Amino acid sequence: MKKALAFDIGGTKIYSTIIDEAGNIISEIDKFATPKTLDEIKQLLKTQIEKHETEVDIIAIATAGAVNNENNRVLGSTGNLVEGYYTIDFQALSNKKVFLENDANAAAWAEYKIGASKGSNVSVMLTLGTGVGGGIIINNQILKGKSGAAGEMHFKMYPDKRRKCTCGSWDCFEAYASGTALKWDAEEMLNNPDVTTYDVMEGVKNSNPQMIAIFDRWQNDLTMGIIGLANIFDPDCVILSGSMAQFVDTKKVEENVNKEIVTTPISVKKGIAGNYSGMIGVALLAIERSF
Repeated sequence: MKKALAFDIGGTKIYSTIIDEAGNIISEIDKFATPKTLDEIKQLLKTQIEKHETEVDIIAIATAGAVNNENNRVLGSTGNLVEGYYTIDFQALSNKKVFLENDANAAAWAEYKIGASKGSNVSVMLTLGTGVGGGIIINNQILKGKSGAAGEMHFKMYPDKRRKCTCGSWDCFEAYASGTALKWDAEEMLNNPDVTTYDVMEGVKNSNPQMIAIFDRWQNDLTMGIIGLANIFDPDCVILSGSMAQFVDTKKVEENVNKEIVTTPISVKKGIAGNYSGMIGVALLAIERSF
């Protein structure tokens, strides 16, 4: 059975483990704080690869940032990774083949192969965390676009410059459907810059009317985005993952989406592939596409 040494590289943490071709995690999961310099990141990856290279058939890396269609290069650094991250020659770190994929695309693939969207011909996955990412699966292929940057879920919600996004543009989906967006909603509605997403969710749990109104606003914006995605891609299902997904009332969102869309009804579900879905997905992709 083929095995991959899988990594998940994010702005704050790097995980690695060995995963087999069935998607099973078969070794201890190593966790590291993401280094603050380019050389330190390269050295960490090289050390882990040298430690496990003889045990696996391929190196599989899920990473923040868009990945090219050849799955061997990051197209550009994201704001939460060190400057120049995109210049890393990942293949030079190993004697085995190195396969890259965007972390959200990888997580979407894990859901498609072993998770909530298994058996779906067309699925859209949204990762709802500090920001918003996603992946689109159509007929056993990740939708990558001409350069590899498709599926970033960075589209406009409003035309009149209501809220500036962290990307520098205005009114992106991420500025309304992320965990950061929920905090911004709370700050605006309570006129309190110190309120946190934790405060909001604790208030919802305790039936606080103000906090419920804030959360409803956030969830309604999420619903609006899903309506647009459903009308464009006509998916079987939309999968929600990431830290914020646990709070979403998927039944309510599904009902409201299906009232508005012009396509046939869809299902809205929470992901089940788990916290390490990025590593699982990229390992499955790497093994399937390389052997």
